[in-house]
Amino acid sequence: MDGETVRICDVETIAQEKGRLIRVSYEQSRRDGEQQQRKRDIYDNGNSATILPYDPDRKTVLLTRQLRLPVFLRDGMERTVEACAGKLDGEEAERRIVKEMQEELGYKITNVQRLFELYVSPAAIMEKVVFFTCAYSPANKVSDGGGLKEEGEDIEIVETTLEEAAAMIATGEIVDAKTVVLIQYLSSRIQDIPG
Repeated sequence: MDGETVRICDVETIAQEKGRLIRVSYEQSRRDGEQQQRKRDIYDNGNSATILPYDPDRKTVLLTRQLRLPVFLRDGMERTVEACAGKLDGEEAERRIVKEMQEELGYKITNVQRLFELYVSPAAIMEKVVFFTCAYSPANKVSDGGGLKEEGEDIEIVETTLEEAAAMIATGEIVDAKTVVLIQYLSSRIQDIPG
């Protein structure tokens, strides 16, 4: 794949398990006209979707609490609070996030609102996340959720007010970037969510 200022010279797979770590050699035309040879290691673990359900009557949101090994290894936090999310695995984002909500949160929702797409960390990770919200109520609860044991999921459901979720960012209880983005976005736009 070549672009106007980039020519890919070589792509080497360094590791492949759940995702793929590749080393890309490329040539870049700089803005000053000079050609520069570069190498970069890039992790491709697939695209994903995330959702922050909002109950407009009770002004609550649904979050998850679960082990995230990188956070534990870096900071010692055994369980992090974050928005429901999952890998697309080739599925349409809307369909996948509806399934994730039922698996992780135990709520069956059919109408989700697509907000935007963002790259996780574009310098080294290829993952693009599709962000959603939806209205929910206790009537939508169909199970206890908790995720799929065969996928190693052991998810606790956290229902809190949107205001309390925003406060959890300030106290450091929420450290997940996608969740921070959703809480801040939703906090500024709750009147736009269809009920």
